[in-house]
Amino acid sequence: MIKGIDWEAAVNARRSTRAYELRPVEESKMTLLQSFIGNIQVPFEHTVSIRMFKARPDRKLYTVFPAPPDGAAFLSDTDVCSVSAAGFVGEILILYATSLGLATCWYGHYTLAELERIMPHLGANAALPMPKWGYGKGVVQGQRAICITPVGYWQNEGVRLADRVQTSFFSYRRKPVGAFLEEGISEESLPPEILYAFDLARKAPSAANSQFWRFTVSSDFKTISIAMPVGYKHIKWEHPNVDIGVCACHFWLGMMMKNIDCNILLNEEQGRSVWQFLV
Repeated sequence: MIKGIDWEAAVNARRSTRAYELRPVEESKMTLLQSFIGNIQVPFEHTVSIRMFKARPDRKLYTVFPAPPDGAAFLSDTDVCSVSAAGFVGEILILYATSLGLATCWYGHYTLAELERIMPHLGANAALPMPKWGYGKGVVQGQRAICITPVGYWQNEGVRLADRVQTSFFSYRRKPVGAFLEEGISEESLPPEILYAFDLARKAPSAANSQFWRFTVSSDFKTISIAMPVGYKHIKWEHPNVDIGVCACHFWLGMMMKNIDCNILLNEEQGRSVWQFLV
């Protein structure tokens, strides 16, 4: 856990931005981002790495908006748990960038050929058939860019009305903690520290703001689990396990801010990632 950052403020300020000023991030902030990437530590083993890249607005990297000059890619193996870990680790960088006044957006339907052109990462796998959008579906060979994000400055002028509505209204709305609790647990029965962490977890971004998390808590409040419903699938988004990792990251940060240490277990159960926090 890196000290000196107001994680709660970053969680509350973070929004998915789909329109950017086409100017680079200042060198001083890029240096901070690179240093931060090198110092991210989490209490579980993973294969995630983060790489910054330079993009061009006249080349199609994102499907619905021109690319600002700077971006970041979250790479990992492509099994269920590794994909979810990419969401957890990547969200730490997303929130840090937010604390620096930078805009971001989790993005999975990038143009793979363009990403490989500006950030070679496929190695020998570049000779394999290349999907048009993203790295593909399911488990594939080697490490891949699970998602990418622009890193830059929000542009208000010229934004489509649909995107303004989504940014200003739809993506801000969050259900209460109680909507996600299972097995008879109520908000009123939770210790305040755990309720605080759940409050941050419920604010995690999800595809089309679907908010499909499920929280379970043991009777002694020593084991907390975060997962999606068994068999859940999103109509467009192939990587709900990324979103579950993001949600788990918010919960962990909340627990750390309350000075509660947790052991974290990440397992695949019934085709989904399940995060367990042992207090």
